[in-house]
Amino acid sequence: MNYSSDEPYLIERRLAAGGMAEVFVAKRMGPHGFEKRVALKRILPQFAIDADFVHMFIDEARLAARLSHANIVQVFDFGQHEGSFFIAMELIDGSNVNQLLRAVALRDEAVPLDVALHITAEAALALSYAHALRDDLGEPLRIVHRDVSPANLLLTRDGHVKLSDFGIARAASFEARTQTGQLRGKLGYMSPEQVLGRELDGRSDVFTLTTILSEMLIAEPLFGKGQDLDVLMRIRDVDLSVLESTRRRVPQDVRALIERGLARRSEDRPDSTNFLRMLQEVMQRRAMSSTASRLARLLARLELIESHPGDSLANDSSLKPASFLELDTRNDDLGESKREENVRYRVRSESGLVGPLSYSELVELILGGMVDSDTMVSRQGSYFERAGQVEELRRFLNTPALQWRSRELANPTWQGSLARASLLPVVHRITRGQETGMLHLRDGDRQKKLYFSGGRPDYIASTDRSELLGEQLVATNICLRMEVDMALAVLHRYEGRLGDALVGLGILRPMVLVRAVQSQVRRRFLEAFRWRSGEWRFIRGARSEEETFALQLDPYELLRDAAFEAHVDELESALEPVRERVLMRGLDTGMPLAAYRVPPIWSALIEQVNGQGTLASIVARESSRRGVELDDVYRALYLGLSCELLRAA
Repeated sequence: MNYSSDEPYLIERRLAAGGMAEVFVAKRMGPHGFEKRVALKRILPQFAIDADFVHMFIDEARLAARLSHANIVQVFDFGQHEGSFFIAMELIDGSNVNQLLRAVALRDEAVPLDVALHITAEAALALSYAHALRDDLGEPLRIVHRDVSPANLLLTRDGHVKLSDFGIARAASFEARTQTGQLRGKLGYMSPEQVLGRELDGRSDVFTLTTILSEMLIAEPLFGKGQDLDVLMRIRDVDLSVLESTRRRVPQDVRALIERGLARRSEDRPDSTNFLRMLQEVMQRRAMSSTASRLARLLARLELIESHPGDSLANDSSLKPASFLELDTRNDDLGESKREENVRYRVRSESGLVGPLSYSELVELILGGMVDSDTMVSRQGSYFERAGQVEELRRFLNTPALQWRSRELANPTWQGSLARASLLPVVHRITRGQETGMLHLRDGDRQKKLYFSGGRPDYIASTDRSELLGEQLVATNICLRMEVDMALAVLHRYEGRLGDALVGLGILRPMVLVRAVQSQVRRRFLEAFRWRSGEWRFIRGARSEEETFALQLDPYELLRDAAFEAHVDELESALEPVRERVLMRGLDTGMPLAAYRVPPIWSALIEQVNGQGTLASIVARESSRRGVELDDVYRALYLGLSCELLRAA
């Protein structure tokens, strides 16, 4: 995004990208050498032609123009350049609560109570102002932010809080583009009424702000981790079991405040003005003062802001967890689980030493089958030990799905060759028999494992780097390469799970990740049917022991799609042994043809088989008809014979 010299803004660098917009650091240029650095937000190009996104962006600008408060990010300008709308906003030099939460968790700390209350109170000041705002006629605007989340609470380097991103805020005087019944906001930071799709008022924002306060004090997600639906159900039920079981003690008066803010029914919660008053009362009773400077010192100590020469802020020992938040050591078995990003590894292989490697690079070698639990690895230049004994690698090296040792394949239930498009009948046998087990494919150094549970694909592992989740996300334009690289750099914080890292960094929304994983599994599955050489083995009862979720992939539709993947010359070769045999309809012991949802031309061809012609005669007859492709004839007959819809007499 470059502006010509006669434009008022000069782009310096890209700062961030979100769901519908990206933000740049820019300079506002003016006469006589005037310049001011701003944050320039513009709608992403792929959404610039989407009327709904454009209207939401315009609504954000119109609404933000009405907001003028010390604790709200200020909007200076709104315009359009080369068909793309932009908003010029106050540029905040500092950090945000999302980064603060990650930083304290990495150090096994929590945010000190006075700092957490200060952050919450300043955010409540912003909400109280926004919720009470009126239009020019004195009518309440009834603004609801709807996305109060840690990433939207910006922290200035001098210790103040700025609420940002009114992109999905809703006001009575603006068109309601975030309709009731649609989930808007970040997973884990919604109110029960948001989850249920009910009408919202400002008390929904109070709930999410209280959620953030709780997480600052206990240093873990209030409504837990896991699958989207589980988190949403815990919010709906206001399940505070994490707060009950935390090993960090929260003072009783603060606990009472939290319980008020997290009341399940919105009418039982205080509005933002009364919630602010309750916060201020707690802080006054505890004689908390100079909290802005203490937040600034905490940010410096955690290296979330750049320290200046001679700055002593980063050494403030008073910013350790306060005594009333001391750890409950009865369950303190964290040991050496905390790891720093700059850990480097070396691998001893048959060809010599490999490295130094980052954590993500070493994980990639494991996933590619080049490192197993017996491989010797050195961590940070220390002695070499078996990789299976390195704590942060155990998840990969103790999981059967990610192991590529030949000894686990020694006693297959079935086995055979991958030549002549032989895989589809095998997978149909697994699907029809509702088998649970692992189908292993090997062609030289290339390997793939397809795990089935009750005949359905459950998990698929591959040594092919191009099939890794990060590569798939980049190839399908879901993520930028730099965004995947950012997540890989902090992979160790998320137990080596790239998807969790992408969600944790705010790069992907959880539902986008779920869809991406489903697409990845489908691609890995169908790619197997392109193999033209090698061997397969099926081991009944084998399980991946990886965390999986329901993939919503219909196994019979996958078999249909697999028939599209095979090479046509392979299909001819596979059908050659029955070329001169008469084809008949199947014995009606399997799934009906309708279950496969085949193209109409396939369906008509299969249904016309009546035991009166050989495969060769059917191919000759159909290939002479206008509008019929020979590929379709071979694929339909191949699917029919492989899945027992047809049989050769």
